[in-house]
Amino acid sequence: MESGNLEKEIEKFINDFNAEATADFNGLSPKQMHQVIYDPFGVKSPISFQKLEEEDYVKIPMLSQVKYLTNHLQQKGELKLTKIGNLPIKMVSELYQKAFIREDHIERGISKLYKESDSMSVSLSRILLEISGLTKKRHGKLSLTKAGKKIVSNDQELLELLFITFAQKFNWSYFDGYEDEHIGQMAMGFSLVLLSKYGDRPHQANFYAEKYFTAFPNLLLNIQPGYRSREEYAAACYALRTFDRFLQYFNFISKPDSAFDPSKNTSITKTPLFDKFIRVTS
Repeated sequence: MESGNLEKEIEKFINDFNAEATADFNGLSPKQMHQVIYDPFGVKSPISFQKLEEEDYVKIPMLSQVKYLTNHLQQKGELKLTKIGNLPIKMVSELYQKAFIREDHIERGISKLYKESDSMSVSLSRILLEISGLTKKRHGKLSLTKAGKKIVSNDQELLELLFITFAQKFNWSYFDGYEDEHIGQMAMGFSLVLLSKYGDRPHQANFYAEKYFTAFPNLLLNIQPGYRSREEYAAACYALRTFDRFLQYFNFISKPDSAFDPSKNTSITKTPLFDKFIRVTS
């Protein structure tokens, strides 16, 4: 066989292999998985966003919480921050009392709400606004950027930006004590693919964790869990970050228990909002 023909045959073999569905990737081809990992919301990815109806936006807790803060900034022009750059106590209290997102440790009286760091969701709202470029800090005050003033009036654009910022820019390990910061956030698009495919029926959180770590077994290698098995530790980390501290903040999943316990294998289903916003193609 001539060298030119051989190179074409090799190239064809590689392309065919990359296009074939793979069991470990739960039906995705290596080419699709590459997109899911490195450009999950790009034009070549099997994942895309869909425009919601007007009445849907108020059902999304993180969007509502962020909009409450941006509305204040629009009306007042700026917000004076604490010495360490956090939201003032009055705003923290206002945001939390609106009950967009409730936190179990506060509701049960385990800890009191005195400052921004006492509420993970309130702190997260400010962080997402900053790292998305919607707000800026200047002379100890928080205000909207020029781009932020345009985007905050468009619910769909704001939602997409918040979702992408949370998924790709915010460090998911920031609020937890798990040692591996990559679990859950690396290839988070694969979790969206799994939930799209299986989320119509209730499945235990470990059901998704097992498929995730089958696709990415190397994430288990550097874990030293102590009293639990490596798989149990990793599954709890994955479930906490992916479901309780990402998808639930957008009301894209539901679970029967009101308080998430990482030690329990919680049952997960997707909400109608998930399918209305997230589209996954094979």
